[in-house]
Amino acid sequence: MNALQEEMILPNGVILSNRIAKSAMSENLSNRYHEPTPILLNAYKVWSKSGAGLLITGNIMIDSNAIGEPRNVVVENRKNLKILKEWAQTVKGTNTHLWAQINHPGRQAMELINSHLKAPSAIPLKTGGRKNATKKVPEVLSEKEILEIIEAFGNTALILKEAGFSGIQIHGAHGYLVSQFLSPYTNIREDKWGGTLENRSRFVVEVYRKIREYVGGSFPIGIKLNSTDFQKGGFSEEESMEVVKILSKEGIDLIEISGGTYEAPAMMGKRKESTVQREAYFIDYIEKVRAITNTPLMLTGGFRTTSVMKDAVASNQLDIIGIARPFAVFPNIGNEILNETRLNFTTAIKKTGVKVIDGMMNIVWYESQIKRIGKGKKPNPKLSGWSVFFNYLWLILTHKLKSKK
Repeated sequence: MNALQEEMILPNGVILSNRIAKSAMSENLSNRYHEPTPILLNAYKVWSKSGAGLLITGNIMIDSNAIGEPRNVVVENRKNLKILKEWAQTVKGTNTHLWAQINHPGRQAMELINSHLKAPSAIPLKTGGRKNATKKVPEVLSEKEILEIIEAFGNTALILKEAGFSGIQIHGAHGYLVSQFLSPYTNIREDKWGGTLENRSRFVVEVYRKIREYVGGSFPIGIKLNSTDFQKGGFSEEESMEVVKILSKEGIDLIEISGGTYEAPAMMGKRKESTVQREAYFIDYIEKVRAITNTPLMLTGGFRTTSVMKDAVASNQLDIIGIARPFAVFPNIGNEILNETRLNFTTAIKKTGVKVIDGMMNIVWYESQIKRIGKGKKPNPKLSGWSVFFNYLWLILTHKLKSKK
C-alpha cells in the first residue's frame, strides 16, 4: 500500500478512505432559479466512481441576493431539499465522502447579476476582478447584516446536513467574503470586526461556531484558507498561520490551503522556481504550518504527477492531496492515481490568443468540461476556447435578461 491509499482519520473520528480529494471548482451548473440540475448531479455520479476519498462541491451560495456567478447553486431554505438529497445520494454505495462548500462572495461578485454588493469595507475590486466582475464600490456591512450572514452560514450548513452531505467546507480563500474580513486590504473597519487580526478573524470564528452549533460535534467542518493574498497590504503568511492556530484550537476538522484572490490569482498562476519540481503552489507554506498544528492539512494547486503526490504524503508534509482542474479532464483520476495506471495529469486549455478572454479560460474552460461529463460525454481536451467564451457570454446575457422579467 502506498501512502495515498491510507485512510485518514479526522479529529472527530470520521474516516476518509484515502488521501485523494477533489477540491472545489467553479461548476456554474444550476438552473436559472439556482437549483441543482441533473447535469450537475450526473457529474458527481461520475466522480463518485473516481476512487477519491473525498469530493468537495463547487461553492454553494448561502444567499440568493449575493451570487458569485450566473448559475451558482443557492441553498437558503428547504424548498429544494428533495434535489439536494439526490445530490448527496450520488456517492451512495461508494467509499467517497461528499462535502458541500458554502460561500458568500461579498464584493467579489458580478454587478450584472447582483443589484447590491456588500463587503466589510467600501473597497472596490481592482480592474475587473472575478471574471470582469465589477468596479462598483460595495456597501459596508452593518453589524446586523454581519450577524445575519453568520446565521445564514449555519442555516445552509444544517440544511445540507439534513440533505445527506457528509461534511461542510467554509470557503475562506480566494477573495470571497470570509477572505475579505481576514485581509487588512479589504477590511479597514474600526469596530470589533476589523483592525487587529483578532478582530479580523472574528467573522470566520463566529461562522465556524455557528455551523458547529447547528450541525453538532460529530459532523465534519473544514475550511479553505489562503496562505497569503499575494497583494500588497493584504492577508500575510504570518497572519494566515495565526488563523490556522485559532481554527485548530476551535476544533476544525480539515484545513485546505490555497492562496491568492481574483485580483492576484496565485492559485492559477506561475510558481517560484523553488517549488516547480515539487509541483504544488503552496508547498513551502504548508511545511511551516505542519509544525504549528495537528489538524489534518489538505493542499490544492499544482499537483500533476503521481510520484510527487505520493512523496508529499509519505514525507508527512501534508495529509490529503487536493486536485481540482484535472478532475474535469480525467474523471477517473482517483483510481488512476491509486492504481498508478496513469502517472501524469497535466492539463492544457485551448486559448483564444486574446489576453482578457484567456484569463477567464482558467475557469470557464473547465466548467465546460464538467458540463460535458454531466451530459454523459467524455471531456474534450481540444475544446475550442472561442466556443467556450461565446457560450459563457450568452449565459451571462440570458441570465440578465431573465432577471429583468
